[in-house]
Amino acid sequence: MVEKITLQNGIRVLQEPLKHVRSCALGVWAENGSCHEPEALGGISHFIEHMLFKGTESRTASDLAQAFDAIGGQVNAFTTKEHTCYYARTLDTHVAEAGRLLWDMYAHSAFRPEDVDLERGVILEEIGMYEDTPEDLVSEILSAAIYPDQALGRPILGTPESLKAIGAPQLTDYCRSRYAGKNTILSISGSYSQSDLEAICQAFSQLPSGEPVELPAARYQKAAAVKKKDIEQNHLLLAFPGLQADHPQRYALAALNNILGAGMSSRLFQRVRERSGLCYSIYSYTSLYENAGLLGVYVALSRDTQKAALTMIREELDRFCQDGVTQEELSRTKEQLKTSLLMSLESTNSRMSSMARNEMIYGRQQTPEETVALLEAVTQEQVGQLARQLLRPELMSFSAVGKVDPAESYLKIFGTDE
Repeated sequence: MVEKITLQNGIRVLQEPLKHVRSCALGVWAENGSCHEPEALGGISHFIEHMLFKGTESRTASDLAQAFDAIGGQVNAFTTKEHTCYYARTLDTHVAEAGRLLWDMYAHSAFRPEDVDLERGVILEEIGMYEDTPEDLVSEILSAAIYPDQALGRPILGTPESLKAIGAPQLTDYCRSRYAGKNTILSISGSYSQSDLEAICQAFSQLPSGEPVELPAARYQKAAAVKKKDIEQNHLLLAFPGLQADHPQRYALAALNNILGAGMSSRLFQRVRERSGLCYSIYSYTSLYENAGLLGVYVALSRDTQKAALTMIREELDRFCQDGVTQEELSRTKEQLKTSLLMSLESTNSRMSSMARNEMIYGRQQTPEETVALLEAVTQEQVGQLARQLLRPELMSFSAVGKVDPAESYLKIFGTDE
């Protein structure tokens, strides 16, 4: 049973004691991601994530690393479009210490100028790594085209230009204003004592309350973008407007995505790869945000097979819209989705993350039983109707990276060259 406690400074504490395990996962979630940033400070949230591991007012980066290693703890962090998470997983004998270390990082990071300069170089290398990863690059350029001049379209890492404008003063001020009580969620799942919980709450209760920061609106705009790159394969991405994270039809969308291209038995995988041998990698995916969403289809293949593969993808999209799904497909995908959900509950880290995401998306905890019931309630008619609503050629966006042709030649395959 998950219990929610709200501290006086607005921090929401989500706790779930599990007596049958020895591990504990503790996550500190800041409701602040790249979508919250002003354009001039693009990438500052991710920059802060890096800097929190570079030392605090009382600990160096080496001190932090040694302290986590001393308790056998696994510690990491990540930044998304909408939030940043710092988490540790340790044995139940070291939960309080893990909480103290995360508190020190979250509230007392030093942002030393010399460390800022060094870490800026690390992030520039990370940006270069993304440039050399076509699967990421094709998604990045399409997002920028679909959401032009919008926060959702900007890269999480920022750009070399925006990073140059970010120094120790900007990092310090931004962190102190955003890492505040009303923007923070503590999520703890696993084996821990009441005294562990009290110690963690006592530490984080010292954060100032601050004020929540609203996400800017996001508006999908049909777009096409290509980037020539001297690589062996072409990387192609189709995208359609999706659903928001809390949309009532999100489970019908999960079924649609799974049947279309998210598994080995999916239509796209079976038709384009298994029966035709036109590619190695093909899949569909969904991105659900607070105020926007995307449904994407990605394929990596040679220049010689790209038109044949895209023709097959178009045919499968058309068939999905015209014929819907079979009861056998729907039953199989429900079982896949249900199994994935229930198996994830065996991990304290997954449970901790799920609790925090439930709070951010719904403002409450959605139980596994509720989720399973919502999955089971999805009908063939709902999936077919949603496909006809979303998978429309006039809404399709496209991007390509590699030895590619002009965008118009690809769009014509789908009956649109606009």
